[in-house]
Amino acid sequence: MQQHTVRYVAIGDSFTEGVGDEVLPGAPRGWADLVAQGWADLSGEPIGYANLAIRGRLAWPIIEEQLEPALALRPTHLSFNGGGNDMLRPKTPLSHIADTFSRVLKRCDEEGVQLILLSGADPTRHLPLGRMIQRRGDLLSDAVLDRVADRPDVIRALNWPDKTLAGDGFWAADRLHMNARGHHRVAARVLTALGFEPPADWWALPDEAAVPRQRQAAYYREHVAPWVRRRLTGTSSGDGRAPKHPTFATIEPAAT
Repeated sequence: MQQHTVRYVAIGDSFTEGVGDEVLPGAPRGWADLVAQGWADLSGEPIGYANLAIRGRLAWPIIEEQLEPALALRPTHLSFNGGGNDMLRPKTPLSHIADTFSRVLKRCDEEGVQLILLSGADPTRHLPLGRMIQRRGDLLSDAVLDRVADRPDVIRALNWPDKTLAGDGFWAADRLHMNARGHHRVAARVLTALGFEPPADWWALPDEAAVPRQRQAAYYREHVAPWVRRRLTGTSSGDGRAPKHPTFATIEPAAT
């Protein structure tokens, strides 16, 4: 494998896998892919990039399944976000979710890896039981930030407080995952946190032709019912899926 100055690996759930930003059917791109390409372009140097994220994962399974394989790649930088799926389960203690961020920070410190900490975007304006989920998200965000309050060296890309991103035009038809506009806005925030100036239009790509909003009955049938069915059967949307970039790929700067 070619050795790179920057070796970036991402771990997480559907947010980091890129669900909602489907370049081809079944082939999500997402903010982490965009960050990797933007990082190469803006630094003018190739970087190594791996992405172990798998949709549907709860916070602790992310740690148990992805963290050590990610560190075994010997990255220079690791990004982590998790807890979005846990928040939809009201009985899950928020401190239990926040503990995963402490674990990732501890292991990154031990391995000499720079942590990039993300909070997810806030989908609650569009969801059933949105107010309850938003309150849990607010409390989780505060709990995680408490864990890194004395660590200015941790790179932060906080999307939960972004009211523009929470609004219309940044979300896929399922109202839970971001579309291409949303993923580009998150990528712009990460690149800014890394000290780069991303393409200005990434913050708000032109709005594509509006997808007609589904009637409530159709929305519940197509998107909510399958989620409920998975909960009842103890299955996950990520069952049987493998990481899309399990080892480092070389991301070359785009030709100018």
